[in-house]
Amino acid sequence: MDRLGNRNRSHDRSERQISPVFLGIFAVMAVTGWAVWTGYSTSTGLAVFLFVTAAWIVSLCLHEYAHARTALHSGDLSVGAKGYLTLNPLKYTHALLSIVLPVLFVIMGGIGLPGGAVYIERDRIEGRWRHSLISAAGPLTNVAFAVVCTAPFWLDALGGVPQPFRFALAFLALLQVSAAILNFLPVPGLDGYGVIEPWLSHRIRREVAPLAPFGLLAVFALLWIPEVNTYFFDVVNGLLSALGVSDLETYCGRDLYRFWQESNGYCATTTGN
Repeated sequence: MDRLGNRNRSHDRSERQISPVFLGIFAVMAVTGWAVWTGYSTSTGLAVFLFVTAAWIVSLCLHEYAHARTALHSGDLSVGAKGYLTLNPLKYTHALLSIVLPVLFVIMGGIGLPGGAVYIERDRIEGRWRHSLISAAGPLTNVAFAVVCTAPFWLDALGGVPQPFRFALAFLALLQVSAAILNFLPVPGLDGYGVIEPWLSHRIRREVAPLAPFGLLAVFALLWIPEVNTYFFDVVNGLLSALGVSDLETYCGRDLYRFWQESNGYCATTTGN
């Protein structure tokens, strides 16, 4: 019995041990962040690109981890065996949707579109509040990440922060704020709908269920409409402004991130490139 108990405890620890894949991504974020801060790079833009991309992937991993961890404490013990508690993005149900597509969205449009999700066995969980909290846990992680990124701005602690790093943080904050807003939309397939779904009637849930696979695509399509895109970014920039981050800082952050394009003259002059 003791040997069996020891094996079970060892198995539990392995299910929750942080993945080397995640540690590698975190290391890239730390090293490139240091390079942006110190200017120890032949290309500031490339360093910003690697730093922001790695930090964005880290936030995606934490987003999915928050879903899984909340589900674990709500009664779904299967998340451990699925590898969701290791922060390994390769363990997600749809690694392509969860990591690759969100990164492509950032590269293409500079927007934090949500990706796929971990698979939660909802039938193991009782109580509507628990189901809602599981869905809300992911985007709340993006909110927390945004607060951390903008802390130097709203704390007025930018005195010793190099401008390239400041711009990179501003752009990363934009990604987190946009991801939080989009995730909280009450659209089938997104976390916002998952928050309200437990409170809907069985008939409505049954009728809406077939639309879930197309929710993210619908949001992506709507954002291509200039008027919708403008309104959305007005909301994002308004929230960032309230946190002390200016439009110019997020613009220059995006400008540095896209190092393969011709840089804006003002941003290049400001960062000393």
